[in-house]
Amino acid sequence: MPKTTNKERSMALYESILELKSLEECIAFFDDLCTVGELRAMEQRYDVATLLDEGLVYTEILERTGASSATISRVNRVFSFGAGGFREMIQRRRQRLEH
Repeated sequence: MPKTTNKERSMALYESILELKSLEECIAFFDDLCTVGELRAMEQRYDVATLLDEGLVYTEILERTGASSATISRVNRVFSFGAGGFREMIQRRRQRLEH
């Protein structure tokens, strides 16, 4: 596999994620790919983004997730000014759960 520079992004990971066929496959893939700490951090960030989308304030989010104010602030900044990935996935998941 060719070496990539720090500025290049390897598409193999993202393409592989798109090939996952079930929740079980997804969990197994990420369990193999990430440490427990990395997974918990990503899960917490996603939970924070979901609660921000619901309009909860920092203190309520901290109580529900245990996330630090720095984490909540970072997620809020990304949620508000990022690429839109959080918001898109939260809306899709909400629509899927409503049907």
